[in-house]
Amino acid sequence: MLGTVTLIILGYTGFRFAMALGYLPVGVPGGAERREVAVRRVRQQHRLVSRSWLEFTVGGRDRWLPVYFDPKLVTLTQDSAELAGRMVFVEGHRVYPSGRVRNSEPVGRLIDNPVRPDPEALTRTGLGRRLLLDAQSAVVGPFAGLLWVYASGGGWSAFVAATLVAAAAATWLATIRGSDPS
Repeated sequence: MLGTVTLIILGYTGFRFAMALGYLPVGVPGGAERREVAVRRVRQQHRLVSRSWLEFTVGGRDRWLPVYFDPKLVTLTQDSAELAGRMVFVEGHRVYPSGRVRNSEPVGRLIDNPVRPDPEALTRTGLGRRLLLDAQSAVVGPFAGLLWVYASGGGWSAFVAATLVAAAAATWLATIRGSDPS
């Protein structure tokens, strides 16, 4: 079972990195030509999930692109971004997509970036805060451990092992989807 979970995690991680690095399409319209578009960063808060999105208009339609968190995004005010095929550059800095472009507004509460950058914003984006945000979904671990012990038997050690694997997988999933600690 542990081997299967490891194989799934490695395969999905490879897929997400290939998409972020531009080897797989993310759906940014316009093909390979480079162009400038007005962009603003919004933070989505939906249940326990917090993600960064870039909102821009292409061809008269609003689009939303989820991106992996970068501290540079916290200080981003309404600016322009350069779309170049499958790559996005904001203020000359490459931002990596964490999913496909959406034509509809993401669910949940969208929080705009301020008009002026907050000088203390970068202090709220450390590794501890990111781990605290991502580890919230690890609460599923004990329930998965109980289910595992009930379904396949085993004792206390099987419960602890299944709980740790489920908690680590839940934390990994929150991280790989592109959480935002700001």
